[in-house]
Amino acid sequence: MGIGKWIGGLLGWVTLGPIGALLGFWFGSAVDSYIDRAGLLTDGEQPAGSYKRSTYSAEEQRNSFLVSLLVLSAAVIRADGKTLQSELDYVKDFVRRNFGEAAVPEAMRMLDEFTRQQVNIYDVGPQIARYMNYSQRLQLFHYLVQIAMADGQFHKSEKSVLEAIGSTIGLNQSDINSVISMFYKETNSAYSVLGVSPNATDDEVRTAYRRMAMKNHPDKVATLGPDVQKAAAEKFRQIQEAYEAIKRERGIN
Repeated sequence: MGIGKWIGGLLGWVTLGPIGALLGFWFGSAVDSYIDRAGLLTDGEQPAGSYKRSTYSAEEQRNSFLVSLLVLSAAVIRADGKTLQSELDYVKDFVRRNFGEAAVPEAMRMLDEFTRQQVNIYDVGPQIARYMNYSQRLQLFHYLVQIAMADGQFHKSEKSVLEAIGSTIGLNQSDINSVISMFYKETNSAYSVLGVSPNATDDEVRTAYRRMAMKNHPDKVATLGPDVQKAAAEKFRQIQEAYEAIKRERGIN
């Protein structure tokens, strides 16, 4: 996948705002020329971040998801002060599965550039929250937690960065705790996955499960491609397993 293919295929909402600035560092003048040709700016007077379409094609959504993943992955990878090969390999495998082998070299070079910069999650997070739907952001966050766990450990610094990212991309705290609890096992993790307290009633547990199952259903990320949808199905399974564990514990039929 050459640079021209990237520019033609991934520059949806990401061309503007803080993510656009990061991309500009990578693409240089190619980004500006593409924006001009696409008519996203008018006589150079339209302020960055003001352009918004109501809908984006499946290709734009998939590629924008990838760029968002690369940007935020850089923040997660930098969290513990070192870049681990296991984390890089996880991102590489994601790119290979979803975009093909030809996309891997440029995506990894882009990730390398992002990790050399100081990615300000408080700038890029709100842009992602504005243009990506909630279920897609949940899936993005799920990937980021898996990257942090790629080395088999979950450092406090990574957990702090992940919690900050979850907040800046507009996830509610119970959903942040839910995804983290799928990997960071503690006492009562099953309850955290469902977003309820261990003191919740049986009816509250059932309601929480239905709510979590609805917002995390794999069909809600179908536009991001079959592999992302497959990963969402795994997240859905983890929610089901947490519910089954609580049912066994309580003797709920």
